[in-house]
Amino acid sequence: MDVKEQIMKMAERITSDKELQELFQKEPVKALERVLGVDLPDEIVEQVIQGVKAKVMTDKVSDAMDTLKGFIKK
Repeated sequence: MDVKEQIMKMAERITSDKELQELFQKEPVKALERVLGVDLPDEIVEQVIQGVKAKVMTDKVSDAMDTLKGFIKK
C-alpha cells in the first residue's frame, strides 16, 4: 500500500464531503476509518491523520493564493 497515495485520496474525499470534514475535525480517527472501511492500529492512524491534515491545509492555502492572485490581476 502506498501511504502517500492513500493520504491524497483520503484528503480529496474528506475535502469533498462536508459531513466527513466535520467528523474529521472532531474525531479524525473515526473519519479515516469510515473512509477506509477498516480499523487501523493507532500508530498508523496517527501518521495518516497528520498526512491528511497537512494535505488539507496545503489545499486550503493553495485555494486562498489562487483567490488572491485573481484579485491582484483585476
